[in-house]
Amino acid sequence: MSKIMKGPLTEFPIIKTKVSNVTKKFDLTDPAQRKEYFESKVGAEIGKLKKYLKENTFIAYLLGKKNSGKGTYTKLMGEIFGADKIGHISVGDLVRATYKDIEDPIKRKEIMEYLEDHYRGYISIEDAIDALIGKNQKVLLPTEFILALLKREIDKFDRKVIFIDGFPRDLDQVQYSLYFRDLANYRLDPDIFVAINIPESVLDERMRNRVVCPTCQAPRNLSVFPTKKVGYDKDTKQYFLICDNPECGGARMVSKEGDTAGIESIRERLDLDDKLTKKVMSLHGVPKVLLRNAVPVDSVKNNIVDDYEVTPSYIFKHEEKTGEVNISEEPWIVKDDEGNDSFSLLAPPVVVALIKQLVQALKL
Repeated sequence: MSKIMKGPLTEFPIIKTKVSNVTKKFDLTDPAQRKEYFESKVGAEIGKLKKYLKENTFIAYLLGKKNSGKGTYTKLMGEIFGADKIGHISVGDLVRATYKDIEDPIKRKEIMEYLEDHYRGYISIEDAIDALIGKNQKVLLPTEFILALLKREIDKFDRKVIFIDGFPRDLDQVQYSLYFRDLANYRLDPDIFVAINIPESVLDERMRNRVVCPTCQAPRNLSVFPTKKVGYDKDTKQYFLICDNPECGGARMVSKEGDTAGIESIRERLDLDDKLTKKVMSLHGVPKVLLRNAVPVDSVKNNIVDDYEVTPSYIFKHEEKTGEVNISEEPWIVKDDEGNDSFSLLAPPVVVALIKQLVQALKL
């Protein structure tokens, strides 16, 4: 069951994840309990998809704003169905990796040979490479070049479902995505657009309070995803997270440069993402999966979602006598993009909605 809640882009369904006969509260941070959670919530749907994936695949284009959870959702799909069945390609990471590989003579030769066989475009391969490495600032990296890199990466996958993150990246790339499956010669399995609707207030909080370990680069969030140990700086009167990785020796996690400015520092990118999603939503002939990160605050009371599926906010209290920092939880209430009080969902219930809609999109 689901009901429709109008969002700023289009109508995104609120998928009911609460199951009446499931009373256990799962710890969604624990892999073993997550497995039990998914089986309890969408066991039948998982079974249908596993049967489908024995002989078939599909390509899914992930559309969502920066930090909307695309990589996290894909990892959870791999956790459920197996890394041998689920593949993820980040176009941004792919371009950056190619930039690095071009500096290696052997890898450069391999890339050039592949491009000579598969690249078709309005500028030469050499000019495209110059645009990639920034040697020619007047030439933009052409979409046809990115398509060739994507196809090369896809060729490395052996019969996997592929979640593509970052394509289409611009309005002119939407038309390419309609036929990319055929261009990539990835059989005739379905292609699906997966759009993620997430309030900007959630993105802003994730960005402003994001910290990373300077040693292992593990990311966390001071307000909604803390580590087990939290410290208190008496000089600045600020709390800080201590990396959980024992190899980091209790490293103090730090903010990334520019994050404290919040989403306004990436406003242009967010606005373009909105336009991209609107354009894709207007397309016909391609199945669409619509995912919501946030639900109305009455969703728990109305038995739409379970309380443990809601993202908590963490409250820190410094004890003067012991020097310890106590951590407590409370519901994190955010404003959606229409100004309504909402709960932000943890990743697993969003993946439950993804699985339910994939079964429908694939007509299983």
